[in-house]
Formats: sequence, structure tokens, C-alpha cells
Amino acid sequence: MNSFKKIALALAAAMTLGTLAAVPASANSVSVAVTTNITASGGTGAATAPYSVNVPSDNTVDTSTATGTEFLTITATVVAGTPVTFTAVGNAKLLQATGSTVTSTSGVSTITVTPAAGATTAVIYAYTTSTSASAITTSVTGASTTIYFKGVAGPAWAVALSAPASANVGSSVKATATVKDIFGNPVSVTATTGIVEAVVNGVFADLVEVAGTPGTYESLVTVPLTGGTTAISATIATPTAVPTLGTATTTASAFVTSADLAAQIALANAALAAERIASAKALSDAKIASDAALAAAVKAEQDKAAAALAAKDAEITKLKADNAAALAAIKKAFNALAVKWNKANPKSKVSLVK
Repeated sequence: MNSFKKIALALAAAMTLGTLAAVPASANSVSVAVTTNITASGGTGAATAPYSVNVPSDNTVDTSTATGTEFLTITATVVAGTPVTFTAVGNAKLLQATGSTVTSTSGVSTITVTPAAGATTAVIYAYTTSTSASAITTSVTGASTTIYFKGVAGPAWAVALSAPASANVGSSVKATATVKDIFGNPVSVTATTGIVEAVVNGVFADLVEVAGTPGTYESLVTVPLTGGTTAISATIATPTAVPTLGTATTTASAFVTSADLAAQIALANAALAAERIASAKALSDAKIASDAALAAAVKAEQDKAAAALAAKDAEITKLKADNAAALAAIKKAFNALAVKWNKANPKSKVSLVK
């Protein structure tokens, strides 16, 4: 304790209080004493062994019979008159006073306190709504020290349940229930935090907490061979009401629809086969109809062409007949004139046209 800016730290433990304390030896140094009523965790305030404190599950940051102390008391010892800044990182919040009117949203992240004239200590209070660790750094110009703490989850407040939506008849499915406190922290239920129970089709079923996953419970549910819907529910004990933080969710439900999947597959295959047969017949019928329509169209065009050709032939025949008649008339008229000419001019006769 002879060096400049050195942070002194000492630990002391009590059955009902855990306290970290040290006294500065020179100017611009700071030491911190921490008091918590939870000693079972064995926390020392280090990052690897944070202090523990109850979360304010009743939405008041105070000391009550029901929830115990819901804050740390942090006392910084500094050179007289030195301003001390407390800074919270993570889910922690800081207060300068606690009590029944202080709620879980009252805290701030930073507080600066100057000891009273001639005094060498500055006191603040820290709380958290999370079971994850947070840090509190206490600093003066040229020196600082940091402690860590975490919250202890409150009573079970909300339960949720999930299960597969469908299953094969006679198979087993896993139903998973999660239990959380009023701030969303996972809760391992006990006689004091609220029992969790499962009911499957009206019959109680076992729920077992998953090892290493607090607040998560599983139940293996066997669906009936007859198929249908299996109703699953999970329930927690009704907690003490906290109207300022909402309404507890004490029951959750899930439903599993079971059916004979092999029979369903067989029906589906049969339907597919029937569909293929119907599709093939439809294609065949469509081809037959198309071929018939094409043949009819071709015949219609052929008949139309034949009729046009016959009309053209008749027209040609008539023209030939008309031409022949006209030529015969011309020959007849010429021959008549030739006869008259030959009688009048016996020495200059012309030949008749045959």
C-alpha cells in the first residue's frame, strides 16, 4: 500500500452478508466495500465469481420478507472530498436510495457522488433484472476498481410449450416447456419458485428439466394408435400478482395431430396412379379428337378443291362448245356468201370452208 494509484482490496464473508472492503492509502486512490445478503453462491465479485443478488421480481428495489435484498450496497472509500463516479455496464442499474417506491426501471447507468465535507465514503446501490453478469466500475481521477454481480431469478412467472404439429400413430414426440421469471430469466422450478406440471389428454405426465439448461423441461408423449389430436398442456403455480409488470402466463398448450402415415402414403400413391391413368387417357382422347378434326379438315379442303376443279372443267367445256358453235356459224355464213359469189362469178369461184 505504498505505491501511487494502487487499489487495495480485501475480502470478508459473513453468514448473512458478503462484504468486500479496503481502505485507500494515498491521494487519488479508491477502494470498495460490497454488501449482499446472498452468500450461497460464494461470489467474490470477480468476473469469474460474481456476487449474487435477487432480481426485484415484485417491481420494488428494497428489502422485503418475500424476496430478500434486491440490491448490492456499494461503499467507496476515497480521499476526503474526492468525487466518485460509479458506472454500470450490462443489465445493472444504479440508485442513490432504495425503498418501496423504487421500481425496476428507476435506476441509471452512471452516478457521481461527492462525500460530505470531511467524509471519505460514497454509497450507492446496484440492482439487476438479469441473471447474466454485469459490471460496476468505481473510479476517481487516476484510479478505479471493478466488481461483477448477477441476478438470481425470481419465481416462475410465464410458461411456454412447444411440440411437433403432426406425428405418426403410436409414435413418441417431445414436448418442451420453458419457464421464466417476470423479467424473462429462465427458472428452475422448486417448491418456492413454482411447480411445473404437464397434462396429456387429461392425464398427468412427467416433465424433466434438461441438464445444463435451466428452465427448460421435456416430456416424451406417445400419441394413440387410433390417430386424432393429442392435447398437451403445461402449468405453473400462480405467482403473486405484480400488476405494474403485466399478467403472468401460468398455462400453455400444444396440439399434435396423429395419423397413419403409411396408410396416407398408400392413399397418396393410389391417387397419383389414378391421376396418371386419367392423364394418359385424356391425352389419348385428345389425340384421337385432334386426328379426327385434322382428317375432317383435310377432306373438306380436298372436297372444296375438287368442286372448284369440276366447275373450272365445266366452264372450259362450255367455252369450247360456244367456240365451236360460233365457228360453225361463221363457216355457214361464209359458205353461203361463197355460193352466191360463185354463181355470180363462175370464172372466179372460191372454195367452201369445211
